[in-house]
Amino acid sequence: MPSETIKLTAKFKLKNPPEELNDLFSTYREIVNYLISYAFENNITSFYRLKKETYKSLRKEYPKLPSHYHYTATQMATMIYRSFRKRKKKGKASGRPVFKKEVIMLDDHIFKLDLGAGIIKLSTPSGRIVLEFYPAKYHEKFKEWKVGQAWLVRTPKGVLINVVFSREVDVGEPKTFVGVDLNENNVTLSLPNGEFVQIITHERELRTGYFLKRRKIQRKLRTGKRRKELLEKYGQRERNRLNDLYHKLANKIVELAEKYGGIALEDLTEIRDSIRYSAEMNGRLHRWSFRKLQSIIEYKAKLKGIKVVFVNPAFTSSLCPVCGEKLSPKGHRVLKCPNCGFEADRDVIGSWNISLRALKMWGVSVPPESPTMKAGVGKVSRNDAYELYKSYG
Repeated sequence: MPSETIKLTAKFKLKNPPEELNDLFSTYREIVNYLISYAFENNITSFYRLKKETYKSLRKEYPKLPSHYHYTATQMATMIYRSFRKRKKKGKASGRPVFKKEVIMLDDHIFKLDLGAGIIKLSTPSGRIVLEFYPAKYHEKFKEWKVGQAWLVRTPKGVLINVVFSREVDVGEPKTFVGVDLNENNVTLSLPNGEFVQIITHERELRTGYFLKRRKIQRKLRTGKRRKELLEKYGQRERNRLNDLYHKLANKIVELAEKYGGIALEDLTEIRDSIRYSAEMNGRLHRWSFRKLQSIIEYKAKLKGIKVVFVNPAFTSSLCPVCGEKLSPKGHRVLKCPNCGFEADRDVIGSWNISLRALKMWGVSVPPESPTMKAGVGKVSRNDAYELYKSYG
């Protein structure tokens, strides 16, 4: 049975972080900014070239700093400069990039995590120090996982170490695929038995509500500590509620897909760059965390041995899944095919086309005339929608 790698990030909040971490954050930021400036002035996008040309001078200037901090700082600087150059080409950046965050990238030579003892050993210019962290129940599931990179992060609420864990899982050959169409306010599933399920999430209303709260605070309080505290309070509350919603959604989707062995999602990586709507719609798209939901679905599915594939999203909601013709609008959200007469809700059509594309990717011969839907299908079940949303009312 083929295997795939799952990667998850866990947060560890430090107890009483020592003062010497302040100097470490400051030194690391200095090094990253020096490297960014060097890359900018010499137009270097290669990690190896940037490391080769700067390593000796940095080792001379910071002789007590463990060498792997130089290595990770070069990785950080390379990523930042590449991202800046890409945004500049699109007209979204100007000037020169600057690293301002309180973040240090760590590799496995710099830190050692001991989950059982509740400690992290960190290499510093003054030697290896032991840091205690507050244990959380969800940390326990990572005992058998492999420890990868980590990030030391300083926030107003304390210092965290965000650790990336990985694990190999067996993923079986799918019998067929459940097509999943993600939308701002619902998730629609095309099941291989010819049925459709639509889960109403009310995510758009939830996000818009918090957006309006933040805007009201920003208008009422122009500056000050109270303004910052309120914005952080409602921002965290929104993130918590959305995270809870996404996990419930993913659990339901994986449960429905388990007997089929496969889930098909749209590759929405470039959606924000490829779509130009009104300012309001663009704002809504930027607040919609579809990639986070997809990543949660993906890792939960893999843990159950379910295969996940990503398909081209182009025209999934505008082409007929029966004959392939372009659909025409027929009332609110309903589309009809002028060639074969098929009609259904646009989200139902999208989810069906997603599942068909996954089958084609998997080498299954899908004829232009797909099997017709079962009688009455196209009217989606909304029983699960209430179950997911009732706690948010």
